[in-house]
Amino acid sequence: MLKKLYLLLFVALISSCGVKYETVPYFTDLPAGEDVEENIMNKSVIKIQKDDVLSIIATSPNAEANAIFNTANATSIGSGQSAGAAVNGFLVDNNGNVNVPYLGAVKVEGLTTSEARDKIEKALNVEGGFLKNAVVSLRIANFKVSVLGDVLRPGVFPVQNERISILDALSLAGDLNITALRDNVLLIRETDGKREQVRVNLQQKDLLNSPYFYLKTNDVIYVQPGKNKYASVDSSYRNTSIVLSAISVVVLALTRIF
Repeated sequence: MLKKLYLLLFVALISSCGVKYETVPYFTDLPAGEDVEENIMNKSVIKIQKDDVLSIIATSPNAEANAIFNTANATSIGSGQSAGAAVNGFLVDNNGNVNVPYLGAVKVEGLTTSEARDKIEKALNVEGGFLKNAVVSLRIANFKVSVLGDVLRPGVFPVQNERISILDALSLAGDLNITALRDNVLLIRETDGKREQVRVNLQQKDLLNSPYFYLKTNDVIYVQPGKNKYASVDSSYRNTSIVLSAISVVVLALTRIF
C-alpha cells in the first residue's frame, strides 16, 4: 500500500512539472471551426529614420551618368545585418539627410520609401539636370529584425521588403520552443529617438490587430523561457553534481583502502 502511495505521488510530481497543453497553442481565443474575415487596419507604413542605409539605383538613357550614380551606391556602410557585415548604400545622417550624387544632401527622414524615391527622381529630372528621364528605385537596405530567447534558431534576420509580422519573424527563428512563454513575448522598438518595451500575447487574437503585429526595422523580439526550461536545466545540474559527489566518495574510499 505504501509503495502504491509513493508511486502515485511520483506520477503527480512528474505531471506537475510538465508543460501544460493549453499554454502551447497560439490564438486560443479564436472561435474553433469558424472562418473569420476582417479588414486589415493595422498595417503601418515604414518611414525612413536616421542611420538607415538606403539602396538607391537610378537608370536613364545616359549610361555614363548612370554608372557614376550607381557606383556611388555601392559604397559599403559598416552597419550590416549581422556583426561584422556591411551594407551597400547611402547612409541617412544625424540630420536626416542622404548625400545623393548630383544632388548633394537630400532630406529623407520621416518620408516613406515611395516618397523619398519620388523626391529624388523629381530632383534628378529637373531641366538641365545630369540625368534625363531617370527612373529611381529605393529601399531600406539594412532592414532587419532580431529574435532571441527560447526559440529554435535565435539570430538577426534581414528583411527584403517592407512587410514582416511578428509571426514571420518567429518563423524565421524556427518558432518558439515548447517551453517558451507564449503570453509574455517582449518587443523592443526604437522610433524617433524613443525606445518602447511592449509585451505581446501570442495566445490572444487581438494581437492580429495590434500596432505591434507588423514589425519595423531594428525591432527586437525576446521570447522568455518558462519555469519548465529552468527546471530541466536545474535538474541536469543537480544530477551532475550528485554523480560527481558519488565519484568523489568512491575515489576517496579507494585511496583509503589502497
